[in-house]
Amino acid sequence: MKKIINWLFGNNTPEERPETAESTVEQPTTVVPTEPLLADEVTAVVVSDLGNIRQNNEDTGLFVRLADEGIRRIKGHLLLVADGMGGHLAGEVASQMAAEIINREYFQHTESIEKSLLRAFQMANRQIFNEARQHNAFRGMGTTCTAIVVHDQQLYFAHVGDSRAYLFKTGQLIQLTQDHTYIQELLRSGEITPEAAASHPERNVLTQAMGTKVDVRVDLGRCVLPFDSGDRLLLCSDGLYEYCLEADFVRVLQQHNLHDAADELVTMAKNRGGMII
Repeated sequence: MKKIINWLFGNNTPEERPETAESTVEQPTTVVPTEPLLADEVTAVVVSDLGNIRQNNEDTGLFVRLADEGIRRIKGHLLLVADGMGGHLAGEVASQMAAEIINREYFQHTESIEKSLLRAFQMANRQIFNEARQHNAFRGMGTTCTAIVVHDQQLYFAHVGDSRAYLFKTGQLIQLTQDHTYIQELLRSGEITPEAAASHPERNVLTQAMGTKVDVRVDLGRCVLPFDSGDRLLLCSDGLYEYCLEADFVRVLQQHNLHDAADELVTMAKNRGGMII
């Protein structure tokens, strides 16, 4: 679960169902509006690293910018990270299935962005679950999955598990998703402090994961903040954010070169023990 995979997304600056939770990320009062982002200015860097222990990569990353301009106008750009689990090769299979199925299902339906994301996540969950039931080698496999759609300066997200999506805007880091973990439940109920949660031995215990049961709760959300010129998105697994402070993200995401920023975050996490289990 703790492989390092981080996605940095930026732009070219000058140089209803019971198993669904819906939320809106509100605008902080200190955010200053910036210049509008044109539809096709989104750029992405994907970096995946085995870390310090594992021999196979259970993470999958995806950035989809369709060549068909007509579809792109309707569906936007799809960004996704999935962190698999389940033993030898099973986690890798689960995360790859999630990415492939969500990519296919999201773009082939003409429903709204939110409904298309929900349909895609539910389809991926069922297919991963069925695959695990049919093959002993895949029993117990599952994956986290966090997806962002960028459409007309608007950010939509769908989320299961404890991978995360962040928006970096005018010097502020905003977490768009909430972890589906036992510790997050304790934090929400006030039974534990953030300081205690950071080192709790059960901080990685998931309450939701794709493919582990026939139905899954999918968090759907829309950020009311526009995705403007100069903004950054970061999608990552726990293998990155468990070893980097918020201040680290803020400092690194201010860099103009996305490749350098991605490499620096991976190196930082590995130097601090990333993937030491």
